[in-house]
Amino acid sequence: MSEFVKQLGLVGQAAGGVFLPSNLLIVAGAVLLGLVVGAIPGLTGTMALALLINLTYKLPSDQAVAFMLGVYVGAVSGGLFSAIMLNIPGTPNAAATALDGYPLARSGKGGKALFGGVFASCLGTLLSVVIMMVATPFLSKIALKFGKWEMFLLALFGITICGNLSVDCSPLKGWLAGFMGFFVAMIGVESIYNAARFTWIAPLRSGVELIPALIGIFGIAEVLTVLQDRTPFQVNSDMGTILPDKNELKMLLRPLLRSSLIGCGIGAIPGAGEDIAAWLSYSTGKSRDKDRANFGKGSFAGLACSETANNACIPGAMIPMLTLAIPGSTQAAMFLAALNLHGVQPGPMLTVKAPAFMYTVGLTLAVAAIVMVALALVLTKPMVKILQINRKVLMPIIVSLTVVGAYASRSNLFDVKLMLVFGLIGFFLRKMNFPLAPLTLGLILGRTADTNFRQSLTMGGNVLTRVVGDILLVVVLYSLISGTIKTIKSAKEELAAGKD
Repeated sequence: MSEFVKQLGLVGQAAGGVFLPSNLLIVAGAVLLGLVVGAIPGLTGTMALALLINLTYKLPSDQAVAFMLGVYVGAVSGGLFSAIMLNIPGTPNAAATALDGYPLARSGKGGKALFGGVFASCLGTLLSVVIMMVATPFLSKIALKFGKWEMFLLALFGITICGNLSVDCSPLKGWLAGFMGFFVAMIGVESIYNAARFTWIAPLRSGVELIPALIGIFGIAEVLTVLQDRTPFQVNSDMGTILPDKNELKMLLRPLLRSSLIGCGIGAIPGAGEDIAAWLSYSTGKSRDKDRANFGKGSFAGLACSETANNACIPGAMIPMLTLAIPGSTQAAMFLAALNLHGVQPGPMLTVKAPAFMYTVGLTLAVAAIVMVALALVLTKPMVKILQINRKVLMPIIVSLTVVGAYASRSNLFDVKLMLVFGLIGFFLRKMNFPLAPLTLGLILGRTADTNFRQSLTMGGNVLTRVVGDILLVVVLYSLISGTIKTIKSAKEELAAGKD
């Protein structure tokens, strides 16, 4: 009972900061910005967070959190606008939304599909926030028992499972991208013996700065990809009415619980992300929903499966990030970078040093979700005009923002050069169908894994006698073996298809 009262007091403390008028205004503006960025094909949620992180430098930490989470929620949801009206997902997590959203728009129900998708997104976020607030304190207590060996294995597990779950490529490519990130993270002077590693030029002695690297991978690489795409598109401007009727509303609500649980669960897996959550929820709904026969033909239930899950993934991704400092998605990775920038250190000690912070994150996500629905009512029709903006006009503006964002991190021109290099790396990795989520995780977790592994060895003792560590080791080995089997099967299928 005393623990419940304590947690209730922390919720009240967090609410006092979240519901300040200035913070609410920042959340509203950030959600609006995120919706617009997410709606424009080629501008992903991760890219938006990477570009806008520099706007938080001068903000207090609570306002920076409000801004980044508002952009995060808005950008993930914004992808549905272009998915429904153009049949071109504005963000990867909206790809499944297009399967039913675009047929609904073509049948004159575009307005209902847009609002229904945003409404499902809001409910998915709210339900997942509740799960996050209940689960995080318990997981934090477990995380406090983790030693150096467990933290190393957890970082390794993040890379292996992220590679296994990568969409449209073999686990081998995911692992290669992840360990490439590990290698880059080790560049610079290491923390135990102060020895320089892989420092071919003097500026690399301070290591590879995370923010310029991520801006390059998700900003410059995206710009190059968009400029290469010469496919024109037409906006379907037939909106119809906005509010769904009673039967359509029931169809939107039916997969709510199942999709929210799927989204939150996938979000808690390091590096899995919103797009995997959306596809898994959609495929589950297609096999179990009462309206499964209409999936892909214009089903409100299919639309809800995708949009509920990809937004429920956001609070889910916060669980490993807050408790273990391991982001559940690439967007959560950018949020983690913003927190580090403002002196907030997620991990096992967060609940000790800042016990109310988790509730601040949860309440801010809930406020952003509710604001998103209100803005959708106003923006549904004007968004059609925004979608008509030529993407190639936007790209030079985006490049300017990437340069400013990379330079602002340390006021160092070398970081701009670094960003351009990583932009080219990200572009070529995309061309070769390598996933970027494992690369991002490797960049973030590389130093942690390296330091914890070597410290666990220097501390002495038999690391294999630690129960939690042994369990994690078995899990890592299982993910490697299962991923290897999947890679071999994929290679055999490609060879067979080539012979045919």
